[in-house]
Amino acid sequence: LRFSVAEPGKPGGLSHEGEGRDVVEALSELPDLWDVNISGWSSDSRSARFSEQGFQLPFTDFVKTLTTKPVVGVGRFTSPDTMVSLIKQGRLDLVGAARPSIADPFLPAKIREGRIDDIRECIGCNVCVSMDAYGLPLRCTQNPTISEEWRRGWHPEMPAISKQRRSHLIIGSGPAGLECASTLLKAGQHVTVADRRDEFGGRVSRESRLPGLASWARVRDYRLYQLNQSADAQLFLSSPMTATDIADFDADSVILATGASWRKDGVGSSCFEPLFAPEEGIYSPDSIMDGAVDNVAPSTFVVYDDDHFYMASVIAEYLHKLGHRVIYITPQPLVAAWTDNTLDQENIVQRLKDLNVDLHVNTKHVALRSFQNMLTGNNVEIVDPHLVLVGARVPHDQLFNEIKIDGKVESVHLAGDAVSPGTIQSAVLSGHSLARMILIDDQISPFRREQLNLSEMPS
Repeated sequence: LRFSVAEPGKPGGLSHEGEGRDVVEALSELPDLWDVNISGWSSDSRSARFSEQGFQLPFTDFVKTLTTKPVVGVGRFTSPDTMVSLIKQGRLDLVGAARPSIADPFLPAKIREGRIDDIRECIGCNVCVSMDAYGLPLRCTQNPTISEEWRRGWHPEMPAISKQRRSHLIIGSGPAGLECASTLLKAGQHVTVADRRDEFGGRVSRESRLPGLASWARVRDYRLYQLNQSADAQLFLSSPMTATDIADFDADSVILATGASWRKDGVGSSCFEPLFAPEEGIYSPDSIMDGAVDNVAPSTFVVYDDDHFYMASVIAEYLHKLGHRVIYITPQPLVAAWTDNTLDQENIVQRLKDLNVDLHVNTKHVALRSFQNMLTGNNVEIVDPHLVLVGARVPHDQLFNEIKIDGKVESVHLAGDAVSPGTIQSAVLSGHSLARMILIDDQISPFRREQLNLSEMPS
């Protein structure tokens, strides 16, 4: 019997403190098994940004005290220690772990075998959930092989061991670079990773320091652990490389996972031409993550969201914590519109309202510090604000172009945001796909496709 209590803080439904408890008590021994959760998909499947592990337990814990039948519980459990602890404490008999099992299909086996560090722990980004809105094959930030097991023959743990051992130089240690390196390593290759920065992880390391995004770091940590277990992987920080350096390295293949930068000229999803030249007082998410405003005296910041995913709302929250007045403006009719697909949109709006962030929707950037409501035609007047633009990104492909022009490196590839700036999930998938392509000598294997046998169909 699947049983759901009402969403916390929302009227209606069966409350865990009222009728919900009464129903369970009356039916306690009738089902073979109780499967309990919080009703409303947006509450039941919250992302990591708005829920801690086990967030449903305060509302479902009572079921186990009223029945001797097995109880299944959920609540964004990702840590194997937490899962095992709940079972040993007798608080649950079974843990429902759909998203963690998408991230790592071998989760139970790894727990049983004590291979805890080998678990690709779910980061709670809800990219998997977002696929439901489009009817697309399932995708996962941590597991790039999901939905490709049959179609491309991708095993989640073991790429085919290459017949020829080669050396590969990966420039950039962001999600694409680390995934490409770890996939090549698992196939018996030698990999060298060089990053110009003084920390590994690229964008995931930087974004994980923003409010609510700490779990993003798991994308880095899992892959670094895999690489650090092998003598066939060499990792170097603070190592910028030129085209000449790369040619002199003499690797069999070179992968440039050099990332992308946020633009500061007004270009975004609704504006395709620069509105102005970047100048002082205009910031991007890169500027914010680099600490450019950490010592700025409390003042007014406009965060203009022409990206429509999570970044602008996170930047707004970060600026508020620094003591600034924050105004959020977007040309879309919804705040952080695309996050409706990851079940975050309502929570983002509530968070920004709780922080007293001024919200302006249907409002377009028309000049440097000029905004116009597209429904009324009225201008939004803001006195001397700092401006944070969250719009488009520019891929870092200059080094790739230099190497191609130079012609001294025979096998050179681009991966991740350096190809096309997108989500972390798409960067990981790009790095993994490229590694698989390199392993089969640059020949792209065709998709398997299901085909109907018309001769066997009934007339």
